[in-house]
Amino acid sequence: MDCNIQEVDAIIEQWGAKPDSLLQIMLDINHRYHYLPKESVKRVAERLEMPLNQLFSVATFFKVFSLVPRGRTIVHICTGTACHVKGAPKLLDRFEKDLKLRPGETTADLALTLETVNCVGACSAAPVVLVDGVTHTEMSANKISKLAKELKAQEG
Repeated sequence: MDCNIQEVDAIIEQWGAKPDSLLQIMLDINHRYHYLPKESVKRVAERLEMPLNQLFSVATFFKVFSLVPRGRTIVHICTGTACHVKGAPKLLDRFEKDLKLRPGETTADLALTLETVNCVGACSAAPVVLVDGVTHTEMSANKISKLAKELKAQEG
C-alpha cells in the first residue's frame, strides 16, 4: 500500500501540527498503513518542524510502531512467564508449521504478520494469543491449528 501524503496531512490536521501530537499522529499513520512509511515520517517531521532523527528514535523505541510493512492481520503470541510455562513455545512451533511463518515475519501478500510479545496481562488465561487485538485464551496446539486455518481462509 502506497503512502498517500494527503491522508497523512489529514491525520496531522486532525491532531494539530504540533510536537505534542506526535505520538497520536504516528499511531494513526501506523494503524492506517500497518507500518510507518518513510515518506509519512518525513512529512510529519516537516509539518511538525521536528528533526527527522527524533521521529525515527520514537518509531524505533516503541514496539507498536514498525518501519517495515506488516500484514493486514497481526497475530501476537504471548511468551511471558505464565504463557511460557503453559505451552507458548509449542503453540509458536505449531503456528510456524501451519502458516510457514516465523516471529517477526510477514507473508509475501501482506496478509499476516506473526509477532511475539512478552506479556499481555492475561496470565490467568494462559497461554494467550491476540489476533488484531482480540484475545484468545487457554490456547492449545489444536486450537492454534484451527485458528491458523481460519486465518488462511479469511485471506484466501
